[in-house]
Amino acid sequence: MSLFASDFSRANAIRLPTARDAERGAHSTRVLPAVQQRMVGPFVFLEQFGPTLFEAGRGFDMQPHPHLGLAAVTYLIDGEIVHRDSLGGVQTIRPGDVNWLTAGSGIVHSERTSPEGRISGSDFLGIQAWVALPSRFEEIDANFAHHPAPEVPRLYDDGIEFTLIAGESNGLVAPVKTLSDLIYAEIVLTSGARYQARPEHIERAVYVIAGEVEIVGQAGMFAEGDLILLKPGAEVILRAPAFHAARLMLLGGEPFPEPRYMDWNFVSSSPDRIEQAKTDWRERRFPDIPGEDDLIPYMSNNDRYEVAP
Repeated sequence: MSLFASDFSRANAIRLPTARDAERGAHSTRVLPAVQQRMVGPFVFLEQFGPTLFEAGRGFDMQPHPHLGLAAVTYLIDGEIVHRDSLGGVQTIRPGDVNWLTAGSGIVHSERTSPEGRISGSDFLGIQAWVALPSRFEEIDANFAHHPAPEVPRLYDDGIEFTLIAGESNGLVAPVKTLSDLIYAEIVLTSGARYQARPEHIERAVYVIAGEVEIVGQAGMFAEGDLILLKPGAEVILRAPAFHAARLMLLGGEPFPEPRYMDWNFVSSSPDRIEQAKTDWRERRFPDIPGEDDLIPYMSNNDRYEVAP
């Protein structure tokens, strides 16, 4: 189900409700999928972790779990976590770094606060997105790419800090190799600053991590936790209010011609493939992460559903 076919004649942006919960030791806000909007371009999942202050001895723990048919993207604003995967990769993720994990035919990974990070406690704030893979790439071999913050292109201009996580925009090209046409970026606006979201992709959305933002020419404000769907083809101008900054995530891309199905951590154009992945996980056929065995069991309360028309 999608709102992109809805009537945007009175507005250039529409707000979607978000689901809030608490899990894995950090406050979590899950934005996609939503009832009204299952996907934005190839993006099928978007979740914010934090802001959380971990006391000494505590931290973030995402135990080993599988993925299929997607790329999982971790981006931190505060804190750090250690990524481990069944390819043997071990990588510390710090603010501004980009971790791009292409699951393809299947991979297992974990993300945790390091033992050193638990000693004194820490702040934690991050975003994770899942990007569905084009059907011809759903079963490619899994791979992992890490780009430290100095390699990630950033633009500073007139009160705007624009960080391009993936794709091409504003004359920048991100180093991440994507398998579909998309845009994924962090935008920080100082008080009163404006950013013009160009109509480079059919489907676009903006998520408000912190602060408030308005759409120039449209009444009302969008607040922290809001997902804003942008009108296709419109050149939308985002503006932070006077005396307040705003931190945003911009995401979008071209929609796929065929539907996607999602069940737990599995995404595929084939419902049968998802059923096979569920069986494989229950029967321990996925590869292991060296040195880790506390697996997350399949969450059977998540029913499979179609995530695109």
